[in-house]
Amino acid sequence: MARLTFVGGVHPYEGKELTMDKPIKSVLPKGDLVYPLSQHIGAPASPIVAVGDHVLTGQKIAEASGFVSAPIYATVSGTVKAIEPRRLATGGMCNSIIVENDGLYEEVEWPEVKPWEEMTSEEIVAAVREAGVVGMGGAGFPTAVKLSPKEPDKIEYVIANCSECEPYLTSDYRRMIEEPELIIGGLKIAVSLFPNARGILAVEDNKPEAIKKLRELVKDEPKLEVKQLQTKYPQGAERMLIYACTGRSINSSMLPADAGCIVDNTDTLCAIYRAVTEGRPLMERIVTITGDAIKEPCNYKVRIGTSYNELLEDAGGFYKTPQKIISGGPMMGFAVWDTEVPTTKTASALTCLTEDAVSAMEPTACINCARCVEACPEQLIPKNLADAVEHGQTERFLKEYGMECCECGCCSFICPAHRHLTQLIKGMRKIQLAERKKK
Repeated sequence: MARLTFVGGVHPYEGKELTMDKPIKSVLPKGDLVYPLSQHIGAPASPIVAVGDHVLTGQKIAEASGFVSAPIYATVSGTVKAIEPRRLATGGMCNSIIVENDGLYEEVEWPEVKPWEEMTSEEIVAAVREAGVVGMGGAGFPTAVKLSPKEPDKIEYVIANCSECEPYLTSDYRRMIEEPELIIGGLKIAVSLFPNARGILAVEDNKPEAIKKLRELVKDEPKLEVKQLQTKYPQGAERMLIYACTGRSINSSMLPADAGCIVDNTDTLCAIYRAVTEGRPLMERIVTITGDAIKEPCNYKVRIGTSYNELLEDAGGFYKTPQKIISGGPMMGFAVWDTEVPTTKTASALTCLTEDAVSAMEPTACINCARCVEACPEQLIPKNLADAVEHGQTERFLKEYGMECCECGCCSFICPAHRHLTQLIKGMRKIQLAERKKK
């Protein structure tokens, strides 16, 4: 039997042994909470509180400002201290609501909800929208929009992305081990929205305990199944995952729904479940604090808005000054120069490394080995695309399908000449996307 996977990909050092056996630890924030108004793709949320207002845990403090947008909720009780620009992990500034934590964690009165089996599809989607649920695997696409395709009858698969292929990250794995019922519950709710759909829990084969646990829980669920995927990066990328699970292909101009698929991250499915069955908004997520520079690497259940510094302090801080701190993992994450930034709905990890191997590499001339071509999961020629960028050849870049790049980093990782292929291609893609937006 063929192993479920995709063409291309690489096998970077996993680094998951640092935290994969560390149980999820809940932490309560101590200092001020910072809530950026743009924690998702689409229009930023609009504040509905003012400086001086007292808020409770679970109170809406910013509402969605459009169809592709999502509301934001307070995750502690306290006083609105300011509404002002604050630094994000990306290095950019974003208008944010700052709440002074009173340490009481008083909550709103949660609404009564009826059993989800008695709810209509419209009521389920409305509950997800009101809860502010977004894709928590990185992109932050509002989940209610994803669950509202134009032709729901054509959706055949709802895929739970349990692969977690990014090195060092183990937050999804710990969810599967400790709270699999929430993942499966969220998947069942999502599947119920589409009359012809089946649910797939897609897990890489380097997580045998998770596969065993999930299979045991879905053995009596006729519409759900677990698919064991080959361990290979970037198996968890949306296009690669859909191909591995269904054999269907999509490109940059298509949505998963165009291939009859909906894809949701494990944390997203947990948030869907809690929104629909408990009426609770998205207020927390699992964040992995890891890397060889951390004294006690751990997986934390974090209230959104908590400072990364507080998580680093709980993890014992640094046993050695890190040369590189990355928001996310080393393949698709980005370098952080200030850890006094808030966790957001899309914050998955903080990876702190004692050596910055990439900066130590000196790029040299391409040797035309074609390793980047072999590794590219989109079957592009990264060397040619990077050449086009370096020579300002925009038309050539577009003609050679540069916009199909998924920015996974495989080409840069595998290149023996240490060329910054992904960075060059990513930069040009950003320019082209901005140009399209202007037009």
